[in-house]
Amino acid sequence: MTATLPFQWKCEPRAEALVLRALEEACRKNPFLDRLQNDLLKLTSTRLFDWLDHIVVGNSPALEKELEESGFIAEDATPTYRVFYHPGAQLPRLIVKDHDQAVVGVALVVDSIADFLMVRGMKSWIEGSPFSEYRRALVSSEQGISVWAIERRGSRTMEPFYHDEGYLERYFEALEKWKARPRHLFDEEEMIDRTLKLAEELTAIVGRDLAATLVLQCEREYWQARNLAGQMQKARQDRLGMGWANHDHHTFRSSRKHFTKLVRLFEILGFHCRERFYAGKEAGWGAQVMENPNSRLVLFLDVDLAPHELEIDFSHHELPKLERLGTIGLWCSLHGDSISQSGMHHLEAQFMFDELSHDLATHGISMMDPFSSFPYLKQAFTHGEIWHVDPQRVQDLLTAGHIGREQAEKFTKYGAVGSHMENLQRREGYKGFNQKNVSVIIKKTDLRTL
Repeated sequence: MTATLPFQWKCEPRAEALVLRALEEACRKNPFLDRLQNDLLKLTSTRLFDWLDHIVVGNSPALEKELEESGFIAEDATPTYRVFYHPGAQLPRLIVKDHDQAVVGVALVVDSIADFLMVRGMKSWIEGSPFSEYRRALVSSEQGISVWAIERRGSRTMEPFYHDEGYLERYFEALEKWKARPRHLFDEEEMIDRTLKLAEELTAIVGRDLAATLVLQCEREYWQARNLAGQMQKARQDRLGMGWANHDHHTFRSSRKHFTKLVRLFEILGFHCRERFYAGKEAGWGAQVMENPNSRLVLFLDVDLAPHELEIDFSHHELPKLERLGTIGLWCSLHGDSISQSGMHHLEAQFMFDELSHDLATHGISMMDPFSSFPYLKQAFTHGEIWHVDPQRVQDLLTAGHIGREQAEKFTKYGAVGSHMENLQRREGYKGFNQKNVSVIIKKTDLRTL
């Protein structure tokens, strides 16, 4: 399995070590941050590092040299600070200020600052308009280390947004339009065409990047409503007021018929195509990774592929029907495409891999065998959520010869696996995905073999 250039991600241990060193110093000096680090591990099976938005550090000649040598580059500059990010790694940004202290502050991203404050009985001034692109609140300041809780919605800015009086009306109009869109139309072609038009409408109402944030928020909520593991883990993270701000990527499955339109939908929302994955001639599927860098959102779009299609740009060339449905096509035929009736196949968030497996098991939620076990990347699905299957869908598949009578009876009587949650752990700033063993887990999710 190979990724197409130029997206050849590699580990960046030196860059991660620079960030970790700053975070460790902040935790040593600020007891609030150190307690939060322990609470996150104990109550949510996550590490503090994976909730970082940025760290504020003081400038020095040694730091300038280390930033350059570890691959960080300047992204923005103001009269009082400069912003550095690493283009080849999944790491928080570093804000460099003229300050004589090595570490000045830590900013943690959460879904809702108000929720973060509420569960702790804290009071703090929240800068920025409600539900705006960037908000922040100072939640601790001890021994020279400030801790901020922040919200982000489709922007990389470091300054709070303030909007006019009509902003909230536009925001909730866009949110409600996407939540209320028809997912269960008999004519799927009409459904996805309406969805494309709706995406354009949302970008006109709130802007492209904020629309992307709202759409993925809604898709997470729809997935969570149909996935017990997601509900359980979200409740654990809400105990600390964190929400799903540790999400890593969102996986959608698509029929071949609608795949190019699915890609187009997310292009309207500001996503660009990153690496394409080919699972090999025998696997029968591929995937397009997409990213909206302003919204910090990543997608994994799965589709059945024939061997002769492996070298084409299948994200922008319409795909004809195949004689035999692959793993992805069968799932979509039973449940509907992810963008329509079924919702996402799985949500991936960043966790402490072993701890999450253990902690969810105590709540009756178990993991499938890992399909990545590298020092820099660990991945495993929860066992799948069983969904009821429309008998007409089963009959259509039986009539077309895509399944046998025994399989049809099983799907009708017992349903079929619908969705998972993915336990994912990254280290060394690795931004990519498993390019070798993904096909193993995809094969294990083929509904004909379960």
